Amino acid sequence: MKFNRLFLALPVALTLVNCNDSKMNSGGDADLKTFKDSVSYIIGANTGAQFKQALGDNPDEFFDVDVYEQGVRTALTDSVEMPQEVMQQVMQKFQTQLREKQQKEQEAKAAENKEKEEAFLKENATKEGIQTTESGLQYKVIEEGTGDSPSATDKVEVNYEGKLLDGTVFDSSYDRGEPATFGVNQVIKGWTEGLQLMKEGAKYEFYIPSDLAYGQRGSGAKIGPGATLMFTVELIDVKDSE
Repeated sequence: MKFNRLFLALPVALTLVNCNDSKMNSGGDADLKTFKDSVSYIIGANTGAQFKQALGDNPDEFFDVDVYEQGVRTALTDSVEMPQEVMQQVMQKFQTQLREKQQKEQEAKAAENKEKEEAFLKENATKEGIQTTESGLQYKVIEEGTGDSPSATDKVEVNYEGKLLDGTVFDSSYDRGEPATFGVNQVIKGWTEGLQLMKEGAKYEFYIPSDLAYGQRGSGAKIGPGATLMFTVELIDVKDSE
C-alpha cells in the first residue's frame, strides 16, 4: 500500500552509533534494554522529528500521536481498512490546509522582518562610514584593496561570514577553513553589486536588504522570509571568466 510521500517520509538510512544488546540510555524517558529497543526508538524519533519539521510549532493542530500509533500497528499487520481513494482525498485536503497554514505563517514572519529591516537600515545609514547605494545596499569599508575589481562575469575567491540581524551566523568560509570561489553573477543581488565595488585585498561589510537577498521566500532553515543579511567579505582574488 502506497502512502502519501510528504506525510510518511520515514528515514531510509539511520546511523547507529555504539548500539549493542546492552541497556541503552536515550537521554529521555525511554528505557532501552535491547538493540531492538534502540532501533525502534531511533526510527520513532526520526519520524517524529520529520513530522515536527513539516507541521511546524503546533503539530497537535493536525496530528494525534495516539491515532498515529494505531495506524502504524494496523499497517504492520496489513489490516488497514481505509480505502486507498479515501486516504488520497484526506491527504490532499491535509496538504492544502498545511500549505495555507505555512503561507500565512511565512507572510506574518516576512512582515515582521520587514519592520525590523526598515528600522535597522534607517539607523544604520546614520552611522559613520556607512554608504548606501541606489539599490538600497549598505556597505562599510573596513580595509581598501589595491588590486583589480571584478566584473559581473568574473569569478572571485573570497572569505566571508554571514549573519542575521540578531547576530546568528548562518554561513562562514572561516568556519570551513577555506575560501569560497564562485561567479559574481551567480549569487544574490546584494553580493553581485557589492563585490564589484571592491578591489582585491579589500575587506567590506555588507548590509543587504531582503529584496537584494532571498526575498519573501527565505532560504533553508536559518534564513527566514524577508530576512536582512549582514556579511563581512574579504576579496582575495579576481579570476577572469573562462
